[in-house]
Amino acid sequence: MTELGPVSWPPAPIKTERLVLREPEARDRAAVIELLASPEVGTYLGGPRPRDELERAMPGTPGRRPGRFMVDLDGAMIGQITLHRETGHLRQAAGKAELGYLFLPEAWGWGYAAEACAAALDWFAGALPGEPVVLATQTANVRSMRLAAKLGFTEVERFEAYGAEQWFGMWSPVTPSD
Repeated sequence: MTELGPVSWPPAPIKTERLVLREPEARDRAAVIELLASPEVGTYLGGPRPRDELERAMPGTPGRRPGRFMVDLDGAMIGQITLHRETGHLRQAAGKAELGYLFLPEAWGWGYAAEACAAALDWFAGALPGEPVVLATQTANVRSMRLAAKLGFTEVERFEAYGAEQWFGMWSPVTPSD
């Protein structure tokens, strides 16, 4: 995995109690378009993307890239998680592994995001032991702030960007003591 370092990609699908984290497949196309065009999902991300633009631009199989997991519930994609080496959209994150997550609104409130993100972070901790992960979200995004806390991210700083207050946190894998 070139973006994150010397990690074999793709990993075997990651199974949790209710979910499967896997590579994108052709059957995910409609759900990915719905996700990116959703006004609710786009609220804290600069707004939804135009559906017609997404329909034209998206390939038959949504982009496969190291660190991108589709979150599957009972055979249907309900969200996506990304772990990638940040290249500088935020100076605080540059060069660090950053966690991102987007879930369809109908999947909100069921604990799926926490379950899937925890599984992705566990995978990351096994693949790159000891390496921290960062996360940035708007402070107004209460659900995302709650998820970050539940996952064990700790606040590093708050700052203004994109016309809103941002929260920047870090997660470090727990290493068992001898």
